[in-house]
Parts: sequence; C-alpha cells; structure tokens
Amino acid sequence: MTVHERPVNGAAPGTELEPKVYDAEFVTNPDPEEITASSRRRMVAEIAGRVWRSGPVLRARSVVAYRVRKVPQDAARLVWFLLRGNWRWLVKVWTWASYADLRADARNARLAGDPDARRTAQELIRADAKARWARVGIVLRRVVVTVRVLAPAAVVLWAVDAWMDRKAMWPWLSGVYTGLDAVGAVLGVVVPVVLYAAPVVWLVAAVFEGRDKTPGAGWLVRPDRDDADSWIDERMISKALAHLGIAPLNRFFKDGGDLVYTIPARKDGDGTYAQVRLPLGVTADMVAAQRPKLAANLGRAGLETWPTKGEEDGILDLWVADKGTLNGGAGDWPLLHDGQVDVFEGVPFGLTQRGTVINAPLIEANWLVGGRPGQGKSSALRTLLLGAALDPTAELWVFVMGESPDFDPFTPRLARYRMGMDDAVAETALQALSDLLTEMERRGQVLGQQPGRPPKVSRKLADKRELGLHPLVCAIDECHELFQHPTFGKRAAELAIRLIKRGRKYGIVLLLATQSPTKDSIPREVTRNIACGVAFSVADQVANDGLLGSGKYAAGIRATELRMKTDRGTCVAVGVTDATFELVRTFYVPFEDGIDDVTPVIDRAMAILAETGRQFEAPDRLKIEATPVDHLTDIAEMMRGERRVRTQVVLSRLAEHNPTEYEGWAPADLTTTLAEHGIRPGKSHGVMVIRAEDITDALDECGESDGEETGARGVLPDDSPPVSPPGDLHQPCAGRQADRSPNSAETRNRDARSLSPGSLPDSGSGA
Repeated sequence: MTVHERPVNGAAPGTELEPKVYDAEFVTNPDPEEITASSRRRMVAEIAGRVWRSGPVLRARSVVAYRVRKVPQDAARLVWFLLRGNWRWLVKVWTWASYADLRADARNARLAGDPDARRTAQELIRADAKARWARVGIVLRRVVVTVRVLAPAAVVLWAVDAWMDRKAMWPWLSGVYTGLDAVGAVLGVVVPVVLYAAPVVWLVAAVFEGRDKTPGAGWLVRPDRDDADSWIDERMISKALAHLGIAPLNRFFKDGGDLVYTIPARKDGDGTYAQVRLPLGVTADMVAAQRPKLAANLGRAGLETWPTKGEEDGILDLWVADKGTLNGGAGDWPLLHDGQVDVFEGVPFGLTQRGTVINAPLIEANWLVGGRPGQGKSSALRTLLLGAALDPTAELWVFVMGESPDFDPFTPRLARYRMGMDDAVAETALQALSDLLTEMERRGQVLGQQPGRPPKVSRKLADKRELGLHPLVCAIDECHELFQHPTFGKRAAELAIRLIKRGRKYGIVLLLATQSPTKDSIPREVTRNIACGVAFSVADQVANDGLLGSGKYAAGIRATELRMKTDRGTCVAVGVTDATFELVRTFYVPFEDGIDDVTPVIDRAMAILAETGRQFEAPDRLKIEATPVDHLTDIAEMMRGERRVRTQVVLSRLAEHNPTEYEGWAPADLTTTLAEHGIRPGKSHGVMVIRAEDITDALDECGESDGEETGARGVLPDDSPPVSPPGDLHQPCAGRQADRSPNSAETRNRDARSLSPGSLPDSGSGA
C-alpha cells in the first residue's frame, strides 16, 4: 500500500520527512462453495452425534456390547441346543418305530394289574403296525407303477433325441424336448442351492428343536445394567416359581411342563409385570403365601415383589419393582404452590408402584385409612382434605377424637371442627353424622325434583348454590374412639354404615382414619361397604383385612410386609384405581418441627373461596319439606294381596320399600303402629300374622273419618294419634341455624364446641 510522507509536527518546511508505517492485513472473500461444504459437514456431524446419543441407539449399542461379551457363552448354548435337538429327533424316531409310548402304557397297565388297559394298548400296537405296513405297501406299489410308466417313455425320448436331428422332428415333439431342457436347467440351479441350504436348515431346525422349553428369550436382548443378574423375564419367573416348594408345581416342572404366560413379562412403570396361568392344583394364593421365597428367588426385596390373584384363582398377577425404586419418597405434592382442584376429578394422593400419580377419587367414594402409629395415616388424611379445600364448592367437616393438632391449620376453611378426647367431642361427631343423614334425605328429594330426575349429584348440579348439592366431606380421625364409645359408639356405627351405603350419590363423602382396625373397633359393615381402603404398616392379618377387605391377605395384598419407619408414608390401597391394588407412596405436606406447608395452602384456598364469593349458609338453600309417611297404607301395600302375612315378612318388606323410614323398625314398632288403628296381630300355625281384612277395615275407617266414601283409602285425619318415629331418627330440629358470618365476633367467641357455621342444622345440645 502507498505510504504518504508528511513533516514532523513543529518542523520547518523542506526538512526531512518522517515515514508513517501502518499495520494492515489483506483479506480476501471466501469461496461460497467452501462455506456451504463446511456448514454441511458440521450439520451432518451434529445430527450424527445426536442420533448416536439418542435413547434407541444407546440401547442398541448396549445390547450389541452385551452380546459381544457373551459370544462364547452363546456359542456354547447353540452347540448344546444343536446336539440336544438331534437327540430329541432320534428319540422321536425310536418312539415311533418301536411304539415306545404304547408299550409304556401296556407296561404301566400290567404293573397296575389292569388287564383291560393292557389288552387295549397291545391291540393298538398290532392295529397300528398293520396300518403302517399297509401304507408302506401302498407307497411302494405307486412307486413301481410310476416307474413302469415313466421308464419306457424316458428310454424312447432318449433314443429319438439321440438318433434324430431336432430340426427334422415334428413341431410338437421339438416342443416337448424344449420343455424338458427348460426343466433340466431349472433343476440344475435349484438342486445345488437345496444341497447347500439343506445343512443350514438342518442346523437351524436342530437348534430350534433343542432350545430350552422354558418361555422367554430375554438372554438375547438383556442390556448391560447394574441388576442384569436379576433381570426379570419369563425365564427368571419360571425358575423362581419352580423353587417355591409347592408340591403340585414341583410335579408340573418335573414332568417337563411349560407355564402359560397370558401376559408376557413387560415393562410396567418402575417395574416388570407378568400374568401366569398356573397349572392344575396350584392357586395364586399358594404362590402369594410364598412371597418372601419368591422375592429371594427373583433377587428382590419382599416389598418389591407383589404376587396377587388375578381374575381367576388359577391366574397369578405378578409385579416386580426395579431394584431400589420404592425406597425414595413421592416428592412434592403437585398442588403445594399453585393450582385448584375439582373433587369430581380427584385429588393428587401419591405415586403408584409404577411411578404414576394417583388422583384419588372423593365423590362417590368413602375412605378408611389405617395403620400403626407414626406411619403416615393422619398425613394421608390431611392430603385428601387439602385437595378438597382447594375446591371452592366443597364444604369440610373435621372431627379429631384425640388431642392432636394435625388439622388446626384447616380451621379457617372448616365449617365444623372439634378436637379432643372428652365425651362432648364424641357427642358432636354423632350429631354431625345424624345431620349428614338428614342432609342426605333432603338432597334425595332435591334430586327427585330436578329435570330428568338425575340419579346422583354432578358437577353441574353442585355449582347451583340454591340447590345446596355441593360436595360435603366429613373426616373423623381416630374413628375407633367414636365407634367404641360406651354411650355414643353403637349409634355412631349405625349412622356411619347408612351414610356409607347410601350417601355416595348425594355428594357426601366420609373419610375415616384409625390406628386400631379390628373387628371390635371398626364395624364389619363399614369395611365391607367402604370404596377406598388404605393400609399403612399393620401388625397382623386381622388389621390388614379390616382395612382392605376380607380375603385380601390370602390374595397376597398385604400391608403386613411394610416395615415400621423404613416404609413410612407407603401404603397398600384398594379401590383408588381400577387395579386390584396399588402400592402407594403418598405425598407428604409437612406440618411439624417448625415447618408448616399446610397453612399457605389453606390461605390459598381461602383466597379462592373469597374470589368465588362462596359461603355455605342455610338461608340460600332450597328447602323441601318431607311428606308425612302413611304407615298404614304402606303396610297394606306390603300385604301384596295375600290374606295373611307374617309380621317378620311385613317388616322386611317395609325396610326394602322405604329403608330410610323402616330400616330401624322392630316388631314392637309394627305392633304399636297397628294398635293405634285398633289392629292386633294374631297367631296362625304358630306364628304371628297380620290379616288383610283388618288392614282394609282400618283404611275404610280412616277414609270415613276424613269425609270420603266408605272403602276409599284416604289420608289419615289431622287428629289421628301421632305415629312413633323409627328408632334411628332424633327429635325434629327446631330449625336451621341462623345466618352468621364466619368472621363475626359471635363466631370467634363461641364456647368449647367451636362449631363453625355449617350448611346443616346444629345439634344445639351444648356438647
């Protein structure tokens, strides 16, 4: 480049100039084709790297590497399969040629002293020998006939072709030779191929014949992983079952039997699932009883191995967890920091053994949660209530039959809350159950008046505030204290059973928690009719079946396998999903040792409640007065046209006709009601009966006293004697409680009952 000279600063013109030097670099434009090729190479390298690191390729690389390391072992297996396959063929040929199977039958019959069976086997041998040689004769005869026909023709064709030129032959004869040449050419190609392929086919067939008869071929695709020695496939399961010490199963495998896998071993969440049809004489309960030995045979812990009964007693459902996957917790509750709940869709409850989140059903489901102290029972109940609290349409009641602050943070969100060990708390809980029963009857009448007569409460109906059909969740912690109460226990059990049986379709949910699930502390009808049973670590079979249902322990669904402290927060649950059972790691929302994650959730629930403007107040309810029950008309209807009916039969028919009114009736109640109309049951053939003519006369008298014609079945007169109420109903309430704001001074300064305003009538008992 050119360098211009200029005088130094301050120098006179004409003096020597100082040269100025500039540093520079010549830059040329790159070739566009080179840029494109370089970019293309980088792109190809990047794509190749991604493919190389992708999951399928990584697995394929792992399998290939594993198979390369196992080449000597695989080669030895294939050689052994080849030898055993040829031997099996020889055995089959010898058996066919020597009638070994029929001779064995004859020998067994001789040893058993059964001449008829022995004679039958010998006759079968003779008959089959005659038939076999007859078939050989037929084949030989056909071969001879074929040779006798084709041999002269072949000699003539050869002689003609040797003596005559094909150009001089007739056209049809020349065509015959052309066809024969084509067939010869094809055979010249096919025969060598068949000769070369025959040994290969023979080897493959012999290896296939000599392969292991136990199902599965996991050894071909088993990847290189830490637990490769206990990889679960059909082969491992069959071997594990063969060493359980079950006599019928041992005989089955000794005789060379093959298990039938109705569902082959496959990946299922964090484990492996398979379904096996067991052989004759073996039930799934037998295998479940050997669970520790089965777990040891599979190289797993007892908690990681779950053999249970399938759809039939002879079908085994087996789920085996991957090693160590059940040791970790469930993680944070999904709704800990944000989110809202629709209880009709369920509440996040925990993780299944497969690692999926369970949305626990609340609507149309009642819960029984139990286990030994400190294993997560109250925490699980708290999680369910936290989810329900995030539904602004849900009304919550909580009763804690003990001195435990587990649910104190819920206080602002609860419509009713009592905690303590005194009789007043038990009486308040009993009154709550009675109020729920009354509310259930009211809701049934409201549903009956809706368009289309819907059979149950839906989300659409629950959103209509004037109907009062919103979800109502009542939780009773340590419920065994209530059911075993000397004064209120029997009545509380009766009401709870009725609510569990009939309240599910009315949006009423009952959550029961106990650490004493015995037949004396939990009524048997509660366990039978509960929808969702949850069992944390329990001590014995009685507690297990008391929570999960009768027969669950024998079927292999056992919370007795859960370890104290080690498996805290893990439970066995039935009814929470469509599966037979679930091993659930429940979510834990801490409220202890200065850590309180419950209160922020309740604050968020109260904010959601304030945004929607939802309040559970009685004046906004649609009230429907119950129609008086005409007992005499019901009794007449239950006679069903018969002249005489036993009093016990009438009682059972009444209870079936109107369970709410008559379920608690005893013979004395029926006698009292009949006496009010001048009717006395009489004896017939040694039993007490009711006569149809007495009922008809009484109804006629009621019609005449009401101003109707004789024989008309009218309503009872207003001045008729009062009918005694059934034993399961309290005295009528004076009315629903007044409209009070939850934040009013009166509410804050309530007495020891501390009952927040609920949607149902208060007991007013002062308990």
